[in-house]
Amino acid sequence: MEINEVQKWIKGFYGERGWAEYGPFIRVGFLMEETGEVARAVRSYEIGRDRPDESTPSPDQLRNDLIEEIGDVLGNIALLADIYGISLEEAFTTHKLKLVKRFNS
Repeated sequence: MEINEVQKWIKGFYGERGWAEYGPFIRVGFLMEETGEVARAVRSYEIGRDRPDESTPSPDQLRNDLIEEIGDVLGNIALLADIYGISLEEAFTTHKLKLVKRFNS
């Protein structure tokens, strides 16, 4: 799937459930929550949680958890960009140009 198709699919899927109606401040809150879950998944993947009340997931489960959480972040980024009429392709292209200009000058 191309990146703008991903953004369109996310908007449609979330929209069908009423989840795309939240404004930017609520959406940023969801993004921060999901970013924290990425941080937790990275920690678990890299060094574990070392908690006696939790079982130790397999390496495959740890990787799947990380993939899932990164996907949740991407979904929230896509919706936030959509609120402002920004395509993910436009955001990435602008980011790429900034980095090339900054580090190849």
